[in-house]
Amino acid sequence: MSLIDSATDGQLLPLQLDYQRFMQLGSRRLPQTLYMHERGYRSDTINTDALGLRYSHWAGKRYSPAERGNTARVNLLVGGSTAFGIGASGDDATVASHLSALTGEVWLSLAGCGLSATQELLLFLTHQHRLGKIGHVVILSGLNTLAQEALSELLATGSDPRQAYLNSFNETLQAPPCKGVESLWQRLRQALVPHREQPALSWSLPPADKRLMRAADCIGRTLRQWDRLLADSHATLTFILQPLLPWCRETVPAAEQARLDALQQQPVPFDQLLAGVFDAERHSAFFRRIKNEADSVACYDMNCMLDSSPVFAQSLFVDRLHFNDLGNNTLAKVITAKLGLAQDKQRLRKLTPIKLV
Repeated sequence: MSLIDSATDGQLLPLQLDYQRFMQLGSRRLPQTLYMHERGYRSDTINTDALGLRYSHWAGKRYSPAERGNTARVNLLVGGSTAFGIGASGDDATVASHLSALTGEVWLSLAGCGLSATQELLLFLTHQHRLGKIGHVVILSGLNTLAQEALSELLATGSDPRQAYLNSFNETLQAPPCKGVESLWQRLRQALVPHREQPALSWSLPPADKRLMRAADCIGRTLRQWDRLLADSHATLTFILQPLLPWCRETVPAAEQARLDALQQQPVPFDQLLAGVFDAERHSAFFRRIKNEADSVACYDMNCMLDSSPVFAQSLFVDRLHFNDLGNNTLAKVITAKLGLAQDKQRLRKLTPIKLV
């Protein structure tokens, strides 16, 4: 059951609450340490390895950078929360797991919620020695880098009273309430006095065009760095601009619209950091700039490819950038078809079977 199918009155649903708890556990940023999720997390929805990376499933087994067994060659799906699989009903319903099933090869999830293009590259460098031979690297990303362009300027002063709110940045997390030490009287008063909704915080963002171009330049530079790192490995590298609902759809299915209406009542910082970028012209300019800056790296825009799916008119999104199980399956099928990855499955059938653990 998807988030959209069971949404009622704008309340957080059990599946979403599971993701909220998971990300709050991992929301610790230490000096010289990448933000990463809770290690060894276990639930019916999501499970992570000893590195805090999510498992993908293939042929009845699970795989991760920490637990790839004797697999001779792996493929990588890199990115933020969309690649990570926020919104999937389980580890076997993420894009990485669907890619594994479609291509007949192991795809590892090398993704983390909230990571920018530079942080994605750092995550790869941190775990490169664990990965062995790499076949394909698909980077499904772009929007975190754009959001962080606004965030970096807003946090630059360090004295804004909204600092705690902004530090809660993530693609899905609700802003936590800012609470200090409360007296018994304060707690009693809060229990007795009717709760009043606090107005949503707002701020002045840099111009949208400026944010878009800076983010595109950052992504392009990072892709060139990826290209140099993988040059001697014979791995293929592909960047795919992740889907954003306003960039994908002219008409929104009723179930998705209901979910967006609910989110409007409880906005997350991430949505506010993307203010002003939703129109088609800015979207096109953003992707063109990325492609130009990336030089020889293959770049595709999923926002212009997703409608090739026969299920495009169905409910795929759970919010503006995350997908339900059908949506994740659709993304994997479009990627497989666009890159010709299904051919690898046919080729592998002719090779000596690899013993998997």
